[in-house]
Amino acid sequence: MSEIKPYLYLSGLEPLIIRPESNFINIGERTNVTGSKKFARLIREEKYEEALSVAREQIENGAQVIDINMDDALLDGEQAMTTFLNLVQAEPEIAKIPIMIDSSKFHIIEAGLKCVQGKCIVNSISMKEGVGKFIEQAHICRSFGAAVVVMAFDENGQADTLQRRVDICSKAYEILTKQIGFPPQDIIFDLNIFAVATGLEEHNNYAVDFIEACKIIKQKYPLVKISGGVSNLSFSFRGNETVREAMHSVFLYYATKAGMDMGIVNAGQLVVYDEIEPKLRELCEDVILNRNNDNNEATEKLIAFAETVKSKGKEIKKDEAWRKATVEERLKHALVNGITNYIDEDTLEALQKYPKPLDVIEGPLMAGMDVVGNLFGSGKMFLPQVVKSARVMKKSVAIITPYIEAEKQEASNAPTILLATVKGDVHDIGKNIVGVVLGCNGYEVIDLGVMVPTDKILETAEKEKVDIVGLSGLITPSLDEMVNVAREMKRRNMQLPLLIGGATTSRMHTAVKIAPEYEHGVVHCLDASRSVTVVGSLLNATQKEIFLKETKDEYTKLKTQFENKKPVKQFISFKDAQANAVKIDWQNYQPIQPSFIGTKVFIDYDLKEIREYIDWKPFFISWELHSNSPNILTDNVVGKEATKLFNEANAMLDKIIEENWLKANGVVGFMHAEKVAPDSVDVYFDKEKTRLEFLRQQIKKAKDQPNLSLADFLPPSGGRGALGAFAVTIQGIEKHIERFVAEHDDYNKIMLQALSDRLVEAFAELLHKKVREDFWGYAKDEDLSNEDLIKEKYVGIRPAPGYPACPDHTEKYKLFDLLNVTENIGIELTESLAMYPASSVCGWYFSHPESKYFGVGKISQDQYEDYKQRKNWDDETAQKWLRPSME
Repeated sequence: MSEIKPYLYLSGLEPLIIRPESNFINIGERTNVTGSKKFARLIREEKYEEALSVAREQIENGAQVIDINMDDALLDGEQAMTTFLNLVQAEPEIAKIPIMIDSSKFHIIEAGLKCVQGKCIVNSISMKEGVGKFIEQAHICRSFGAAVVVMAFDENGQADTLQRRVDICSKAYEILTKQIGFPPQDIIFDLNIFAVATGLEEHNNYAVDFIEACKIIKQKYPLVKISGGVSNLSFSFRGNETVREAMHSVFLYYATKAGMDMGIVNAGQLVVYDEIEPKLRELCEDVILNRNNDNNEATEKLIAFAETVKSKGKEIKKDEAWRKATVEERLKHALVNGITNYIDEDTLEALQKYPKPLDVIEGPLMAGMDVVGNLFGSGKMFLPQVVKSARVMKKSVAIITPYIEAEKQEASNAPTILLATVKGDVHDIGKNIVGVVLGCNGYEVIDLGVMVPTDKILETAEKEKVDIVGLSGLITPSLDEMVNVAREMKRRNMQLPLLIGGATTSRMHTAVKIAPEYEHGVVHCLDASRSVTVVGSLLNATQKEIFLKETKDEYTKLKTQFENKKPVKQFISFKDAQANAVKIDWQNYQPIQPSFIGTKVFIDYDLKEIREYIDWKPFFISWELHSNSPNILTDNVVGKEATKLFNEANAMLDKIIEENWLKANGVVGFMHAEKVAPDSVDVYFDKEKTRLEFLRQQIKKAKDQPNLSLADFLPPSGGRGALGAFAVTIQGIEKHIERFVAEHDDYNKIMLQALSDRLVEAFAELLHKKVREDFWGYAKDEDLSNEDLIKEKYVGIRPAPGYPACPDHTEKYKLFDLLNVTENIGIELTESLAMYPASSVCGWYFSHPESKYFGVGKISQDQYEDYKQRKNWDDETAQKWLRPSME
């Protein structure tokens, strides 16, 4: 075994390792009764199952850790924390990430520590109540293996000078490491960022003190982490985003170089330090570094400057001065800012200047993309900006390529990465983004597209002599296909590293199922930004062997932990779970009947109407723009770039609608339905019946909480029940994607794919509304805003086969047959039961007021055997489709 690196290791069901190259860690804060009115209300009303949805939303928003706080005068905080954390641990999609237990009352923290699995963070401890209490609390945290946030705070208050920061943190460090045995990497110091430029001279050195404290503490204790709230710095300039952004950028430029690791980063991340208007940058540096500030002179100058730009909002007038620079500088500026206007003439000028066409690519173009890669890696550029940079690069290379071919030279000596979405899967937005990011970092990328058979992937890899193979997949069956690829690589005696990525993949699955099948390097890659670091390590001759050894050791450890884990005690028997079904009084409930029995088809539905139902949050997430705030467009970190992206998306939507790029087709159907067994339902239009099979939760629940199955929401035989179904699709995207590919325009290619996905989800939302109010009519008086619809405040649900409430993908066959989906609207099922076109959605409609969304979670062997018998499956089929649901 290689030596375990002294990184900060956190975990839920899956590990989170904070390496030196890691960017800021996103912490979801809405599971906090003081920070979310919705969460507080649900906890006070003891609606813990509903409160879990808040945690799920945080993870969807990109949280890598979730902060849980129950400090409320009207709550029994200890009881609430214990109950909620126990439920969290029973929900794999939430429990997979680490927990931050947050409370000002240590007895609540201690209660929480007894509930969480993996390695969590305690927020926080300090010496404000004296050293004795600090030691006592630290011992408890250490005994549970938790990392701790340590506030720079003692009996005399918060540290507000350089010396107090250093003294308090040094004292805490000595106590934690020498008296208690805390690993240094498990200590996170919050050094307190205060406002500068307040007019009070005693505040003028606050930023300098913080920066200097970072340097000193990191020099003394290099393994600790340093945190702080950056937004506090510019508090004096509230309402003037131009100045605030510049202050944050300047502060972070110096603070991160000094050793700051994490914090609440504001819009300064969106402003490239070198591109701040020079006068403003100089004034900000004077204030933040407290220079030329005698008698508050620097402060007064910044205030005066702020008044001149206040009325202009965020925009400082820009000119075309960059056009007067050298061709190298112009190319770099165009790449960093995604400007294509002049790329043709600048590229041609560079071709005249350099001896060989290849020199232009390997010289100024790669130098510019190095800047882009560094800015993205450090969090100073966001994905939409990087994709625009790639568009500039591709357009320039397209101009140069004919000249290179004329000289019969190779286009590039860059390492080559092969990417493919595996057989049976049609989703590729994430893979496309990874390809763009790798291309921006100087790698040659071969993208084979979607539904690529194993033989084609590996034959291409051998023929093109690629350096790395990368696999992507969204649906669960793709995981098995990735295992097949690994086995085939071993059979062919290949020695290329294999990257694994996609929504359903995980480090744990990679370690347990894929890595053992291939010995020459299998690495799970979490997202696009991580791919650059991973690929760099694999292609560096001095790093590769060490990196693969560390990864193999880590995966071996994960596999051993997985195989040795104790049975989950919270499971109950399948028989007991069925006995704990939802109790609905069917005798006194009169189901509302649909307005028709049969199907209704919609061809070329009005996209203008569909557009009004778009939920934009997943759109921003697909571009890796995450925000914990209600409105991302005004978010302090990503608001500026999100607003630009939003405007460009709507401009494309206008064109899609005006020029009829895409067509929306859909079908809905209603049928008689009755529950004929605890988890089986018969549906029929006339006399021919189709039996639907559902799975049931088996996790042990809190008192009076049922173990849910979708079958519970339909009446028993003779109850005149009804069930609905739907399928919707957006078609016509292919020719436009081909056009963007031909134009070397990844930005608009990815934009179109993301918008197509949003439109089909919006179409599903719109039709569901029409179902509730008209076609079925069980909620005729519904009056909900689009925001209410996104928050699922409507009556009834529309769960999809293959997803948490009904995870068996094969039930799609029945839905497609019932609605005649392929013949009516052209959606086809792949062998892995993905839908093509990729922008397609299908599901069931349930109308009962008590029906709600849930996840089945894991099931045990007794339900597995029962379900296999109900489906008349052999062992191989059952393993293929049910294995992901097994305990």
